[in-house]
Formats: sequence, structure tokens, C-alpha cells
Amino acid sequence: MKTYKTAEVASIIGIHPNTVRLYEKLELIPRPERLSNGYRIFTDFHIEQFRLARLAFQIEVLQNGLRKKIVHMVKVSATGDFDKALMLTVEYLEQVREERANAEEAIRIVQQILEGKANEDRTRFWKRKEVSDYLSISMDTLRNWEMNGLLTVKRKQNGYRIYTNKDIRQLKIIRSLRCANYSLEAILYMLSQLSQNPNTDIKKALDTPKKDADIISVYDKLITSLTAAEKNAQKMICKLQEMKITFNEPSI
Repeated sequence: MKTYKTAEVASIIGIHPNTVRLYEKLELIPRPERLSNGYRIFTDFHIEQFRLARLAFQIEVLQNGLRKKIVHMVKVSATGDFDKALMLTVEYLEQVREERANAEEAIRIVQQILEGKANEDRTRFWKRKEVSDYLSISMDTLRNWEMNGLLTVKRKQNGYRIYTNKDIRQLKIIRSLRCANYSLEAILYMLSQLSQNPNTDIKKALDTPKKDADIISVYDKLITSLTAAEKNAQKMICKLQEMKITFNEPSI
């Protein structure tokens, strides 16, 4: 059986030797045996487990516990329980697909809301508490959206906010997109584009961060990230199947 030293593993995988030790500490790889001089000895199983872990962490999807699930899968694979790791990866893949379907559905809902604006009732004015109750959105959430520029609300002379039917429609749009995990930044950019051009491609706008954005998160390119995560999960399934055949470790 071929064995490797820490530096050799680092060179093969393309990581720093300290990262090799970190993966061991985090239980993302099996604990290596040690020689009498204390040097770690790694095997082909370690090499392939490293490759699986690097593949697993290549795409970072955080919402609804997906990140934790993929970390758990890698740890399970490190024990040699490839059947369970495969099951966990399939569950992860299914959830990623569900998240993507939710993101797509939110866009359809937004389009329906916008298309229905001509059928609105005549203008009426709403107080913040009425809006909160009607849309099942907390007062704090409404304040947060306003502070982040997603909505500009008019005020009466006494300073009280008044919401119009147009505001209600916009809040429904924001709520639908936030429920699907779109970022505030992505929603703000889409609303800005929509105000300039009513025929804006909503899906494209949501998946295109501002050019001057300092930090672009996965939430700012949600559909692109989920699509990449789906392809990545399929690669992980293939990798686990290969490892199961190669190492044929008994399930634990």
C-alpha cells in the first residue's frame, strides 16, 4: 500500500501542509497513523477523501443548513461509510434543487404581481401596523427594508408613515424574493432596474450584482450559485461511488 507524508499530500492536493493538519483536526479526513518519530502517514484513501472535501467546499451555499449538511457528509465519508455519505449527498442535491425551484417560483410570483398592478383597488392609505398584519411581516422587518432603501414611504405632516397600494405591491415583491433567500442587495438592484425599465428581465437583474459592489455573495447570484451547487453535488455522488468501489470499506 502506497503511503504519503504530509508535504507530499499537500503537494498532490495543492494545499498548504497546515491545511492538511487542519482537515485532520476537523475530522474531514481519517486520522492518519504515525511512525515512531511522530510523522503522519497518509494513504490513497486520504488522498481521495481530500479531493472529495475540496470538491464539497468548492461551492458555498449557506441557506437552510445546506453548508452544515455537506460538512456532515464529508465527515461521514471520512469514516468509510460511503453508503451513508451517498444518501446525505442525494438529500443535499434534492434540497438544492428545491431551493432553486423556490428561487424560480419567486420570480414568477413577482411577474404576476407586476402584471396585476392594473387591477388594483383604488388608492387607499395604510398604517405600518396594518401593513404588518396584512402581509404578515414584522414591524422590524419593514423598518429594515426601508433603511436598506428597498422602499421609500411617504409621511403625513405629523410624521406618521402612510403606505399606498403601490407600496403594498412592492412589499409583496420583496417578501416573495426574501422568502426565496435573495439578498437585499440583489433585490435593491432589481427594483432599481425595474424603475428605469418596466420591461427589465427580472431573473437576469436578480442574478447580476452591481458592477461596483465591494463584496458579491452567493445570495447576490442565487440561481447561478444553486445551479453550480447542483452540478457540484452530482460530481460528489460520482466521486463517492468511485471511492466505495475502490476502497470497499464496510458501512459503520
